[in-house]
Amino acid sequence: MLTPDLDRLDLAILACLQADSRTIAEVIGAKVGLSAAAVQRRIKRLRETGVIEKEVAVLSPGALGLSMTFVVMVEMERENLAVLDAFRRQVLGDDCVQQCYYVTGTADFVLIVTCPDMAGFEAFTRRMFFDNPNVRHFTTSVAMDRVKVGLTLPLA
Repeated sequence: MLTPDLDRLDLAILACLQADSRTIAEVIGAKVGLSAAAVQRRIKRLRETGVIEKEVAVLSPGALGLSMTFVVMVEMERENLAVLDAFRRQVLGDDCVQQCYYVTGTADFVLIVTCPDMAGFEAFTRRMFFDNPNVRHFTTSVAMDRVKVGLTLPLA
């Protein structure tokens, strides 16, 4: 559900920024029919209200030697707030974890993990799972191909 104060111009600006966050206000304004100053005011409001959470560079894992991606389902030993919060902190502190979701079903968490190779993933599993007495079980799938990767949201 959209925030009530987002209009079609806000959505058009967000679409431009999702495609390339370095697009300057003049170019966005020409696309959406606003002045550069009006675009800048709207972008500032979108940042301040938290609609725009962060602007980052998207790096190529392969160019950085991080050629392997793993999808890991993690089942915790017991589900209480202290255990879940401790695992969340552990995940937040590990750069190999690209995404983490607390989920329903047999697993408690789903992780997307990037490592340079299997040896790197083995080291990751040791520190994240085997050294953690609160992890009951984990199952790993190796990604064969990066079919679609992104964080762009549907705005229609």
